[in-house]
Amino acid sequence: MVCAGPAVQAAEVTQLRMERSDDSVYLSATVRFELPMVVEDALLKGIPMFFVAEADIYRDRWYWYDKRVTTATRTMRLAFQPLTRRWRLNILPGAISVTGLRASLSQNYDTLSEAMAAIQRISRWRIADAAEIDATSTHKVEFRFRLDLSQLPRPFQIGVAGQRDWAISVEDSRQLVVEPVRDISQAPDPARDVAKEAAR
Repeated sequence: MVCAGPAVQAAEVTQLRMERSDDSVYLSATVRFELPMVVEDALLKGIPMFFVAEADIYRDRWYWYDKRVTTATRTMRLAFQPLTRRWRLNILPGAISVTGLRASLSQNYDTLSEAMAAIQRISRWRIADAAEIDATSTHKVEFRFRLDLSQLPRPFQIGVAGQRDWAISVEDSRQLVVEPVRDISQAPDPARDVAKEAAR
């Protein structure tokens, strides 16, 4: 595991696995980190934060470089609502610059800790079609998670550049066995459903 950026307290990936149904491949991951006080203060002042998860799947090739078979991105926008004193989390199946909030799933939480738990735990995220994964081959997943500072207001971007408190970033690369999903109906992926609705 390689932690990117000089974070005050290093983030780490404590769980990472893939599962496969008849038509899809799902990734589950848990990222552990403490939210710095400066980030929490900015949230309380009404500045939304964007967390981005990315996954690349590579198939092992002994005769050449590993082949990248798919790339997936998920963006999570967290914002504090002063009037209701609640936290709103928007989950976008892709990059916000491409999808915009119109394709997001919105969830509300009473506390920041509840919202952060939802951000740090990714459950059965659809990252590929099953046909893209060769069951007879070895696959590697490169997983990345970060606080996307490029989405902050321009004055904030200038002010936080190079500050360690804002460096929340981690990546992990593992050889994975694709496990079968016993009952995918018991664990739907909300972001996948949002993407289907947006495509209609």
